[in-house]
Amino acid sequence: MKNTIKFLLQRILGFRNYLFVFSWYKVKTLRGDRKENDFFQFLELIPEGASVLDIGANIGIMTVHLSRRTGSGKVFAFEPMPDNLRALNRIIRHFGLENVRVFDCALGDRDGEVEMVMPVEGKARQQGLSHVVHETITERNEGIRLKTALRKLDNIKELRDPSANIKGIKMDVENFESFVLEGGKELLQQWWPVIYTELWDNENRYKCFDLLKELSYVIKVAGTSGLEDYDPARHTNQNFIFIKG
Repeated sequence: MKNTIKFLLQRILGFRNYLFVFSWYKVKTLRGDRKENDFFQFLELIPEGASVLDIGANIGIMTVHLSRRTGSGKVFAFEPMPDNLRALNRIIRHFGLENVRVFDCALGDRDGEVEMVMPVEGKARQQGLSHVVHETITERNEGIRLKTALRKLDNIKELRDPSANIKGIKMDVENFESFVLEGGKELLQQWWPVIYTELWDNENRYKCFDLLKELSYVIKVAGTSGLEDYDPARHTNQNFIFIKG
């Protein structure tokens, strides 16, 4: 039923208008969504004037809140899918976000090119589930495919500049997080940003855990009264906050 409604809205509004309207609505209602409590706890850890990376910016829902939080700082937003990118730029213009710098590429552990897919389910395009096509990602690979540039965080000079002041990373790249982190280890050790990311319970999660633990990060989750140390025996969270120990 959900995909049927989504398909009808995409058809009636046109896909590009659907993305903009959906993003606008979510921007306006996100703070009231209890499921996003962990994102706003992460946001409180970002100093005003610092810069953040929005990796997997998608259609700009969280980009707006990151931009407002950083103030005089910058948001470096990464989004490779053309339809999502158009919606992201439209949202940036609509909300007058002057501190957002957009990169139209994917991120990984090397520089080059990569294939991506926007899944289609029940005729509805699932823009929020767009991901890199890779042998380790075995679900939701049917849909609209394209090739795009792939960059390694450590090789993006703008982010390594002493003035960048990167203190936060929000990342949602649908099971490709470990590759992004692998390509950004030098950047992480330069800035030690707080990292907020969604990690499903699979091999990718534990690769991320191992990599970040090696860099002396500690794993936190959002609790009812603040951040808590992650305990797999108690917590079923999929969203994690990593802080330098």
